[in-house]
Amino acid sequence: MAEIHHLSHGWVTPTVSYVLSVLGSLLGLICAVRLRKAPTGGGRIWWLALAAVAIGGTGIWTMHFVAMLGFDVVGTPIRYDVGLTAASAIIAVVAVGVGLAIALLGSGARQLRIIVGGVLAGLGVAAMHYTGMAAMHLDGSIDYATVRVALSVAIAVVAATVALWLTVTVSKPLVIFASALIMGIAVNGMHFTGMSAMSVRTTPPVGPLAGATASQLLIPIGVAVIFGVLGLVYALMAAPTEEDRAGLAYIAARQAGTMTAAAPRPSAPVYGAVREPVTPPPAFGGTRETPTVSPLQPPVVAPMPQNNGPTLGERLGSLQRDLAAEEELAPEGEGPQIPGQRLPRRMPTTDSSWTFRDRAEK
Repeated sequence: MAEIHHLSHGWVTPTVSYVLSVLGSLLGLICAVRLRKAPTGGGRIWWLALAAVAIGGTGIWTMHFVAMLGFDVVGTPIRYDVGLTAASAIIAVVAVGVGLAIALLGSGARQLRIIVGGVLAGLGVAAMHYTGMAAMHLDGSIDYATVRVALSVAIAVVAATVALWLTVTVSKPLVIFASALIMGIAVNGMHFTGMSAMSVRTTPPVGPLAGATASQLLIPIGVAVIFGVLGLVYALMAAPTEEDRAGLAYIAARQAGTMTAAAPRPSAPVYGAVREPVTPPPAFGGTRETPTVSPLQPPVVAPMPQNNGPTLGERLGSLQRDLAAEEELAPEGEGPQIPGQRLPRRMPTTDSSWTFRDRAEK
């Protein structure tokens, strides 16, 4: 029996595989929540496909491949058949998609649908695992312990059933994250249980092994996983939520004129409105009438009083004319005689004998 190492790179490969399984499960559960809330059949099919790719592709198959990077058999190289490796990925995605469709797209008998979908999905996941193992070429033969194989299949069925139950029930972010952690443990437990069931008998090499090395497959698979995860994240962020759909429906209803008329807003007060006079309260009790302002009544502007008399300019001009006429009629040296008033002083001239004494006397 050859010596087998499942952790040839230490705890790096199981740690990365667990993170990938949790990430795929988390994205798949979120897609399942969107699937349950999708208003159209096309939207439900879209989210079903994304959930199958997230759980079956990233959460299960990618985890399986990364964990296989740490698998090593002493005394023989390992190569992988590219066709069978790709087939194992397709089996994982299709199996999970069938299980999700049975559990989420049916009506009635939900518990039975979850169990049936879980059994089919679990068997598909186990088929993916052992198809991936069949893609492995080495100088020797591989044997499996029947009991551990059956145990790994049972773990796959139980894990798939629990995963489907979670996709049907969970909706809160914290519960989804905790469920993804549990699903990651179940997927890794199934994988390493199946790996522990194998044993290898090495034989002398008869020629170069056919297939690609794990490092040769790592780059294309890694690029596919990165773009797949980014695509899933973008799809989840770009898709409209319930609030977005409600807002779009509201706008469409307003544009179509089918929205129920809202309560009328209070009209703004009109500045300058006439306030009605306040009626005083009666002498012996009663209620005071509240003054009201009519916001719709236009402001009443009091008319300017009509003045039919002469203007100020006309009066000043008339006064000047009267003074000039009186000065012409008065004797020289005297001003006009206005009863009850003193005559205005005349300014001194060069031929007048006006002195300060005269001024004091006057």
